[in-house]
Amino acid sequence: MKTTRRNVLKAGLAAGLTFPFLSDFSIAKTLPTPTWQKLPAWRGFNLLEKFMNPWNNGPFRESDFQMISELGFNFVRLPMDYRNWIIDKDWRTFDEKSLKEIDQAVQYGEKYGIHVNINFHRAPGYTVAQPPESPAIWDDAETQEVCALHWATFAKRYKQFSNEQVSFNLFNEPTSVDPVKYLAVHKKIIDAIRSESPDRLIICDGTEYGAKPFLPLVDLKVAQSTRGYAPSEISHYKASWVNSESFPDPTWPMVSINGLLPAPTKRELPEESRKPLTIEGPFPGKTMLRLHVVTVSGKSKFAVQADGKTIFERQFDPGPGEGEWEKSVFMPQWNTYQNIYNIGFGVPVPAGTKVVTVQTVEGDWILLSELGIARAEGPVEESIIQATAGWGQKSDTLKYKEVQVTSGNCPTYLGTVTGGTVKDRDWLKRTMIEPWQELEKAGAGVMVGEFGSFNHTPHDVVLRWLGDSIANWNEAGWGYAMWNFRGSFGILDSERTDVEYEDFHGHKLDRKLLELMRG
Repeated sequence: MKTTRRNVLKAGLAAGLTFPFLSDFSIAKTLPTPTWQKLPAWRGFNLLEKFMNPWNNGPFRESDFQMISELGFNFVRLPMDYRNWIIDKDWRTFDEKSLKEIDQAVQYGEKYGIHVNINFHRAPGYTVAQPPESPAIWDDAETQEVCALHWATFAKRYKQFSNEQVSFNLFNEPTSVDPVKYLAVHKKIIDAIRSESPDRLIICDGTEYGAKPFLPLVDLKVAQSTRGYAPSEISHYKASWVNSESFPDPTWPMVSINGLLPAPTKRELPEESRKPLTIEGPFPGKTMLRLHVVTVSGKSKFAVQADGKTIFERQFDPGPGEGEWEKSVFMPQWNTYQNIYNIGFGVPVPAGTKVVTVQTVEGDWILLSELGIARAEGPVEESIIQATAGWGQKSDTLKYKEVQVTSGNCPTYLGTVTGGTVKDRDWLKRTMIEPWQELEKAGAGVMVGEFGSFNHTPHDVVLRWLGDSIANWNEAGWGYAMWNFRGSFGILDSERTDVEYEDFHGHKLDRKLLELMRG
């Protein structure tokens, strides 16, 4: 056995020796004390051994805990699928073998000085993934009772572990839930947990995929967890499980407009998001407006107007099978098609136009990924603006200015477009930090339960973006857990093609991402 300080200490402890400096020893390190009002600045990862049945249902690896501790981290979140610990699809009959594998993870955490956060990524009656759970927990009393039974079982099972060692994270990223139902179900589950383990630390994800804090939960004395995936054009670039076909090539910082154009009849969205995309001129000469349509939801029509007069209309009828679209996508939760079109249109704008508007005038919504503006004649240079999906965000107003540049006897018309949103560290702070600081003022602790970037995003972009994100979290005093440790988002074995990896216990280590994670 290799002689190391760790092995000497372990041998000494086994022999009954004492060490005054033991508090500095990594395996015996003291974990910070969390409270629901203030969570520690944990650092760590999500481990996916029981993430999704039937693809992920194995024991957790002690080597992961050992490496995480060795690298200086002290937190793991276990996002799990309840179907992994029931027998023959009977959600009231538990598989003791599978539960003991979760016990192992908790014990590994205790052994290596790592806090273990237990999460039901798929709970009885709820998941953010596919297929959806039926019946939904928000509307069915029996499902609520079963989910409470599962959480009470875990609470009883781990009641001897302190909050320094174990916490519970109830549901992963609930979205589009009635606030009254959301609060009532959480209270029922929390009561079930506290009937077995009265002081257990509970952390609840925010609403809208974890993006928004839910202030009424403060009365239930629970902390809350947010996410670090914004903007998704960076974190989920070319990810197959989201509609990433519309994403532009990632940059950071980035300038973009809201390309999501909902119809005026979508009353569930704020009025400011249902207004048309506006481009203020003047347009002194005949100008070509280029629009690239990526996704269309339902039977929808969009129109371009110049000074209030319609100059272009286009009807879209997405459906099954083959068509003018590139890909047919049925969304069962809304019983509609949201097809990928990826087609562009050129719209001539008459000379002298002062204002151009672009809007979905009928149907559901249409998503643009790019907009280009250029003079229709002579040597030109197109101004290109990236567009992203800003669901519920206000519509943009852009300003177009044209300048004539003469080279010899040949005039060139150069157009510039200003406006849109600059996304940078300050933008992250305004949108991802400040709303959650209001929750802290109300008395609840905050952490970032998931963050990271899929391995198709250029590494240099990831480092700049995550550098800004982590700097903000450190400034706020928040803990954070990357999705994942080993794999396409992680610091080990991510299979990025633009990284020089180091060998680490037989794994490929992304050193630059590791150093960012260490804060």
